[in-house]
Amino acid sequence: MQLSIQVVVFIISFAMALIAGPILIPALTRLKFGQTVRDDGPATHLKKTGTPNIGGLIFLIPILLLSIYFGRIYSEIIPMAIATIGFGLIGFIDDFIKVKKRRKDGLYPKQKTVGLLLVAAVFAIYTAYFTDLGVDITIPFLGTINEKWFYVLFVIFVLYSITNAVNITDGLDGLAAGTTLIVMVFFTLIAMTNAEWEYSMVFSAFVAGGCLGFLTFNIHPAKVFMGDTGSLALGGAVGTLAIMMKMPFIILLVGAVYVTEILSVAIQVVSFKTRGKRVFKMAPLHHHFELSGWKETKVVYSFWAVTLVLCGIGIVIYTGF
Repeated sequence: MQLSIQVVVFIISFAMALIAGPILIPALTRLKFGQTVRDDGPATHLKKTGTPNIGGLIFLIPILLLSIYFGRIYSEIIPMAIATIGFGLIGFIDDFIKVKKRRKDGLYPKQKTVGLLLVAAVFAIYTAYFTDLGVDITIPFLGTINEKWFYVLFVIFVLYSITNAVNITDGLDGLAAGTTLIVMVFFTLIAMTNAEWEYSMVFSAFVAGGCLGFLTFNIHPAKVFMGDTGSLALGGAVGTLAIMMKMPFIILLVGAVYVTEILSVAIQVVSFKTRGKRVFKMAPLHHHFELSGWKETKVVYSFWAVTLVLCGIGIVIYTGF
């Protein structure tokens, strides 16, 4: 029986991540690239201090190598890979500064914002002016806007938002990697319904394989953390796939965990600054559940389950099954 290409690249990426893990984790440990845990977070997380960070390289290396190979076959993979690796590079710089200076913050907020916006702008401008993807954006209840300037601004907003959302979601062992694995499988299945999306099918499949490989080292208790290197890259992968497949608003459904996490932070900040009161025991939302008595694994598995159900609903919506 001949395996389909998406299964093959998933297995290859998974295997590459499995190989990369035992090589990179000891190297990160020797280099003392350990996690600096925020002192205002849950007390149970203090024991995670020193766990190797920047582990996103475990899946970024397979993504890079497979993008180089399949980019020769599917040119559309190139801008998605450049954006994904570009966001990962911003995250790597941020992580590197954290571990070298032993502080919880790496790049200053303005520096990080400029870096993310720059990568997003490169992707938006390239796809708008140098591909035949089209610049039409269909906004529910409002109709379709077909203007390059609007497309560029919209894409920048989507990519900036989703990278930050996935970054915030990455706070518990396996949470971001497992959630993104499910979302990537969703994109793979949807892409299988349209021959024009074969490049998306391949890209999402090997990102999913990398996530699963990384998850074997990141499941509780985590042997390594992905850091901003991984979370920003995964946000870029999710965002670029949604844009390339002309379904940016699907992120609100299948990526509801990401959206809820970043909204919880925004709500907490606004409430505290305007009323002097907190809505949640701690933000982002996963910490609220922890401080409410939930075990870390229960929070993670619950968020995975929610994502799985919402992705199932998304498949029904887009396929009509």
